[in-house]
Amino acid sequence: TMQLAHIPIDRLNISALNMRHGKRASDISDILPSVRARGVLVPLLVRPNGTPEIFEIVAGRRRYFAAKSLADERGESDALPCAIMEDGDDGDALEASLIENIARLDPDEVSQWETFSRLIREGRAIADIAATFGITELPVKRILALGNLLPKIREAYRREEIDTETARYLTMASKAQQKNWLTLFADPEQYAPRGFQLKQWLFGGQSICTKVALFVVEDYPGLIVSDLFREDSYFADADMFWQKQNEAIAARRDAYLEAGWSEVIVLEPGQYFHSWDHEKTPKKKGGKVVITVSHRGEVECHEGWLSCKEARRGRSKDEGGEQDEQVANSSRT
Repeated sequence: TMQLAHIPIDRLNISALNMRHGKRASDISDILPSVRARGVLVPLLVRPNGTPEIFEIVAGRRRYFAAKSLADERGESDALPCAIMEDGDDGDALEASLIENIARLDPDEVSQWETFSRLIREGRAIADIAATFGITELPVKRILALGNLLPKIREAYRREEIDTETARYLTMASKAQQKNWLTLFADPEQYAPRGFQLKQWLFGGQSICTKVALFVVEDYPGLIVSDLFREDSYFADADMFWQKQNEAIAARRDAYLEAGWSEVIVLEPGQYFHSWDHEKTPKKKGGKVVITVSHRGEVECHEGWLSCKEARRGRSKDEGGEQDEQVANSSRT
């Protein structure tokens, strides 16, 4: 069995073996709309190229360029599904098998959800379903998440009245939020937010990722929702997040003071720490800790700094002290 994995775009390059290998970039205009809507479904065929963690593409060059083009457009990229060849594998046979597996999948995602749900009810694991259709587990999880949608939203998606990005964000919404959204969607006088605007609508404009929490995520009493694009999860209640995060920042500050730092400065959310305006200064010479907090909740601790002004003042004081010592020493001799 071939190994299937998601590999980041920057760890892939084109193999000289790729039959369509050439200097000119491929025309991807025909597949771009599908990749934009659904992502890359047919795994690329890759093989290790001798450099650790780098793989070369034997088949799937156009899918790679389409994904690269979208990554440039969005400023972020998804890892790509890849089938990793081993020595002695027949590339043509593997590629034919991958394409045949995908062809067995209904192109309509709601029909895929019906198939996958039935298989789950029959006791099949997600890994089994992925292996059956020659895809990675992530697309299977994304399709199964359509089960979180109210039936009316799922049907509107089947009829292509809702685009993929909107449907995926709605899978992250509570049933109450979905009902509110449906009311807007059904009313021709109203505007139902879609795509990125929907994400902001769901999170009140603040998508705070659980990765940024200084506290133990299990201690957060509110709702946590998952983002099917990045497999990240988010805090649904921003106020509750900030309460827990600020408590954790205060505890971090106290720990620094207990460890002997002269001062710990916590900047206002969104304020930057400008290292060019500071000098690196160790703890024993009075260096301070500056804690920055972004509006997205990320916390960074900058250890051992003094403002240039303070550092200069400290140096002149040290020099003065040394001179006094020298005078004292010479008067004793």
